[in-house]
Amino acid sequence: MTPTVPLLAEPSILALLFDADIVVQFVLFSLLGMSVWCWVIILAKQKSIGLATQQSAAFLELFWNSRRLDQIYERAGEYPDAPVAELFKAGYVELNKLSGDSASIADDLGATENVARSLRRASRVELMQLERRIPFLATTGSTAPFIGLLGTVWGILRAFQKIGITGQASMQTVGPDIAHALIATAVGLAAAIPAVMAYNYFVNRLRILSSEMDNFSNDFLNIVKRHFRAG
Repeated sequence: MTPTVPLLAEPSILALLFDADIVVQFVLFSLLGMSVWCWVIILAKQKSIGLATQQSAAFLELFWNSRRLDQIYERAGEYPDAPVAELFKAGYVELNKLSGDSASIADDLGATENVARSLRRASRVELMQLERRIPFLATTGSTAPFIGLLGTVWGILRAFQKIGITGQASMQTVGPDIAHALIATAVGLAAAIPAVMAYNYFVNRLRILSSEMDNFSNDFLNIVKRHFRAG
C-alpha cells in the first residue's frame, strides 16, 4: 500500500496576519484603520447629504408657495439641515438691516450687493460643512494602493531573504511571506475602491446642492431688487 501523506492544516487569514513581519503588520493595520474611518465618513455623509437634499426640496416648496418673507423666516427653523434655508435666513437678516437704512434703500446697487455678499458667505459656510472629511476619501483612494504595495514589496523581499539564507525556494519557505505580500495588496485595494467610488458619488451630490444654492441665491436677489424698486 502506498503510504498516505498527511495534509498540512491550512493557516487562516488571521493567523497569517499575526505571523507577518512587523512592517507588513503596520501596513495592514494602517490600511484597516483607514478603511474603517472611510466607512464611518461614508455612512455619516450619506445621512447628512441625504437630509440636506430632502430638506432643501421641502424648503424650496415652502418658499415658492408662500407670499410673505417673514412667514418663511419663522418656519425656516423647521429645516435645520437645508442649506438653502440657511441662505435664506442670512439674506433675510441682511435685508431687514437694509430696510431700516434709508441711505441703503436709495442705493439699489449697493443694497443688493450687501445681500449678495451675505448669501455668498452663507453658501461657503454650508458647503464647507458638507465637504468636511470628504477629502479623506480621496486621500485613501489615492494612497491606499501604494501603502499596500509597500507591504507587498516588503513581503517579497522577505521571501527572497529566506531563499538566500536557506538556499531553498520551497513553498514552506517562501509561501507565508508571499501570502503576506498578496494580502497587503488585497487590503490596499479593498480600502481604496470604496473610497474612490464614495468620493465621486459625494462630489456629484455636492455639485447638485451647490447649483441649487446658486440658483436660490439668484432668485432671492431678484426678489430683493423688486423689493427695493417697489420701495
